[in-house]
Amino acid sequence: MLFFKPLILVVIATRAQAASWIVPGAVWTDTAGNKIDAHGGNVVQRGDTFFWVGQSASQNEKALMYSSTDLLNWTPLGVQNSLEYLWRPKIAKPNGSFWVMLYTGNLGSDGPQLKVFMLIQGKQIYGQLNRNIQSMVSTQMVGGYKLNGAAVTVPPNSYTYSDTGMFQDSDGTWYILTSADHNIVQINKINSDGTIGARASQLAAGAYEAPGILKVGSTYYLIVSGKTGWRSNPNKVFTSSSINGPWTGGADIAPEAEKTYNSQNTFELTIAGNKATTYVYMGDSWDSKGGPNSNHVWLPIKVDSAKKTLTLDYHAMWKVDIKTGVVSFPAAGKRYEAEHAEIIGRGEAAHCRGCLSKRAVYKIDGNSEVVFRNVTGNGRKQWVSFHYEVNSREAGEAHIFINSESVPTNISSLNSRAGYHKTVPVMVSLDRGNQNAVRFGANGGKDFKVTIEGIEVFDDDEEL
Repeated sequence: MLFFKPLILVVIATRAQAASWIVPGAVWTDTAGNKIDAHGGNVVQRGDTFFWVGQSASQNEKALMYSSTDLLNWTPLGVQNSLEYLWRPKIAKPNGSFWVMLYTGNLGSDGPQLKVFMLIQGKQIYGQLNRNIQSMVSTQMVGGYKLNGAAVTVPPNSYTYSDTGMFQDSDGTWYILTSADHNIVQINKINSDGTIGARASQLAAGAYEAPGILKVGSTYYLIVSGKTGWRSNPNKVFTSSSINGPWTGGADIAPEAEKTYNSQNTFELTIAGNKATTYVYMGDSWDSKGGPNSNHVWLPIKVDSAKKTLTLDYHAMWKVDIKTGVVSFPAAGKRYEAEHAEIIGRGEAAHCRGCLSKRAVYKIDGNSEVVFRNVTGNGRKQWVSFHYEVNSREAGEAHIFINSESVPTNISSLNSRAGYHKTVPVMVSLDRGNQNAVRFGANGGKDFKVTIEGIEVFDDDEEL
């Protein structure tokens, strides 16, 4: 049992400055300054604009939409339909209309989802509810979506279906991906009238969900997640030379211990630029309940067409130029080593084999702090990477104070990769000049320990 008190972060929405990097696991804000809230969704491109639809974890799983021209700055376009508990919505365009396909139902039998399901089905249902595929249709990309009748039939219809995925093949054909009874991943063609056609193929290799497909050349890569609730797991990839299968493989898309960098697959996006083609993995970093503290993990994908392998290329900060397709990363920031900072309490500097300076500060606990002084800031919000490790993420959390702040902020409330990765970028507000102080500490049980190597402050205008 843990005896530490959780820290609370109060977020006040303000108009956000322009985003400069994709930071997996960090809290992303839209152009209005609010946290982006679009989970289990997908991104489609229309002309020079990308549209992102997903379920809102803070608004009872209503379908929210955003738009962007650079995959960095997202403009909120609001709720697309007032219905609630619409899970994993995905945009498709099999004809002149725009379709959002999703699934409804519940994970148990709680009241709100029961009410919504009854409204959709138009009949009274008792007890455990099945999950069913629904569709909403509009004559325009943004707004005007109306429920398209009752639940959609997914041939063969002897299952309940969930975890909708979406894929458009190179010939323009759209396919919906589902998890039948959360076990068999099924791929069905979407007909030109928006109905779901016959099953093209299925993967019955284990209990998998959250399916997505990426096609590179003539090879189809099917990415799936294991069934572990809201806890992340090593997502797998299967391959086929045809959308009709058969599917073979089952390799991890990231090192097994990383558990897909604390995320679950939702969609794969292709950026075909004039210099390079970049494939983007889009995943959800769920909190313990799939709630409002959930974030997003987007990463470049490395594909070896000769070996038919697909792996995630992890970078703590990155972006892709949508015109050229070229991926870039920030230039090295100004580093402040922990061994040169003020060490308060039990912490002590010692040799660190894998650290850049070969030294780090160990044994930071609830009675210790490392204070980085004379940190240079640019007078606005900027990215600061904290290079640290914890001995147990479940036992506690690292926290920071910036300048005169009297209440500490958990790093995990700013980036869900905290504790999972030794490089954790967070967005903080630093005063202009070199008089900033960053205090780093820990909050946890008596056996919780943190080791910090240093911090790195980035200038948003610099890149490699």
